[in-house]
Amino acid sequence: MKIDVLSLFPEMFTGVFGSSILRKAEEKQAVSYNVVNFREFSESKHGTVDDYPYGGGAGMVLKAQPIFSAVEHLQQQCESKKPRVILLCPQGERYDQKKAEELATEEHLIFICGHYEGYDERIREHLVTDEISLGDYVLTGGELGAMVIIDSVVRLLPGVLGNEDSPVKDSYSSGLLEHPHYTRPHDFRGYKVPETLMSGNHKKIDEWRMKESLKRTYTRRPDLLEHMQLTEQEKKWLDEIKKESDLLQ
Repeated sequence: MKIDVLSLFPEMFTGVFGSSILRKAEEKQAVSYNVVNFREFSESKHGTVDDYPYGGGAGMVLKAQPIFSAVEHLQQQCESKKPRVILLCPQGERYDQKKAEELATEEHLIFICGHYEGYDERIREHLVTDEISLGDYVLTGGELGAMVIIDSVVRLLPGVLGNEDSPVKDSYSSGLLEHPHYTRPHDFRGYKVPETLMSGNHKKIDEWRMKESLKRTYTRRPDLLEHMQLTEQEKKWLDEIKKESDLLQ
């Protein structure tokens, strides 16, 4: 995968792309990163990238020309199909694991990180393919949002994680929150690992993990269960969990 990022502050990405899984992914040649300061594409002799909004109002608006020119330059270098162009924006669709899995199938992603009051609307209408928001809050710029999305996508690429099952079993990948995890020692300050996990019985361990995933999802994110397609056994376990929860209230 090729990932291009348009930002007025490219130095923000140095530590992120040069550390941990993202660095290892590039070393494995699963991905390549390119951060571009789109100010370099401004046709203004002063490198201007923003201007006052038509009609008046507070703040400055990012001009269409530098961003169009930067994206078109990157598209011309692309040998594969047309890349996805992602605008980080509080008005965009709410980001989730399903979207991460969708983006992980692409060959080329271009992220546009804005600042100031907003974007010239023609950028949305005629350039981008996706508008994405991390949630119902506003950040100073799109850089942090792009880092989050890139991290969540790159870890899904084949060969990036040491254990290929890891991304499949993550929270939200199955639609449920992930079950609890334990490691050695078995007894830590009197707090013991559930005996089922020590049994060596893989069928019982799998059942325990599914029950715990259902329980954790029901108690923390019950909204996720509204559209889940559960098996008859899972429905039975969920009913038991609900009854236990009612008794504790």
